[in-house]
Amino acid sequence: MTTSLVAASGNWTDDEALECVSILPETPNVITVCFQSPSGRPFDFNAGQFLTLELPVPGGPLYRTYTISSSPSRPLSLTLTMKAQADSIGTRWMMDNLKPGMRLRALGPAGRFTATDHPGDKYLFISAGSGITPMMSMVTDFYDRGRTCDIVFVNCARKPSEIIFRERLEHMASRIEGLDLRWVVAERDKYKPWTGYQGQFNQLMLGIMAPDYLEREVFCCGPEGFMTAVREALAGLGFDMEHYHQESFQAPGTPGPELIEAPMPEDDLPEEDVQAEIVFDISGVSATCPETETVLAAARGAGVAIPSGCTFGVCGTCKVKKLEGEVHMVHNGGITEEEIEEGYILACCSNPRGKVTVEL
Repeated sequence: MTTSLVAASGNWTDDEALECVSILPETPNVITVCFQSPSGRPFDFNAGQFLTLELPVPGGPLYRTYTISSSPSRPLSLTLTMKAQADSIGTRWMMDNLKPGMRLRALGPAGRFTATDHPGDKYLFISAGSGITPMMSMVTDFYDRGRTCDIVFVNCARKPSEIIFRERLEHMASRIEGLDLRWVVAERDKYKPWTGYQGQFNQLMLGIMAPDYLEREVFCCGPEGFMTAVREALAGLGFDMEHYHQESFQAPGTPGPELIEAPMPEDDLPEEDVQAEIVFDISGVSATCPETETVLAAARGAGVAIPSGCTFGVCGTCKVKKLEGEVHMVHNGGITEEEIEEGYILACCSNPRGKVTVEL
């Protein structure tokens, strides 16, 4: 089965199957599959969009959605990069069965997680694991234009050896001005020095990596828990969430309508027009304040002294015990999970929800 050397007129559409031409291993359990159209028609899409593949698994076709990792600036082929999780069915089938020359039906492309739909002068790309794929597509598109860009590119992985596209991105960063790469890993590889960031991505890292984050268009992609943590960190720092975008889509369960983009999750974040009450138990003082005000700021306004240091959730100096009520807390390592379970909070980064009583 070979691809025609003479392209048919027009661009590829999903009424034509895709032909697998090569499969490249990336990192453990991650592959990149390169497709071409059998007719030779070029691909037309926006960097950051996705496709849904129809996979002929036993028991009937299975539909799985994958972000396009290649760039529309290279239209003669299209790549999908995918990671097989422990419970993967579709991706595991592709790793075990897909071979060059095989053809798969696809739906799309679709999605609005693109710089085309959300243009900006400065960008902040934040991803984890295989969430790097739409960022790779967008960065390659910027790179191929040959112009200076302003992109802070943050990717989080378990180990340095599991950073997808690391070598390709570092090559691009060495040949274009304005692509600033920042790697964050949970642990280093054995017997290999690591001089990058280590730990969980947090507000403190964000402030160091992109001090002007308030001026940037932010794109985020990764596991849902990771994206929730990023949203909360940005909201807690006063970021205008109108400039925050994440890849959230739902693939169709059966062939038919175009892909439908899912709405952005509504996080239960503190609101400025909602009042809360803080009772300082030992002092016998109470104060009302907006939910967006921290316990530390409310205490100072009420004349109650709470020792503090960094005011950024790092040092732990403002740790106090919460006796009743709920707070919204986004910290940067200044408190342990055990202390949180015991009822302790960091006053500098805790926002009261309703009525809260603290031991002061």
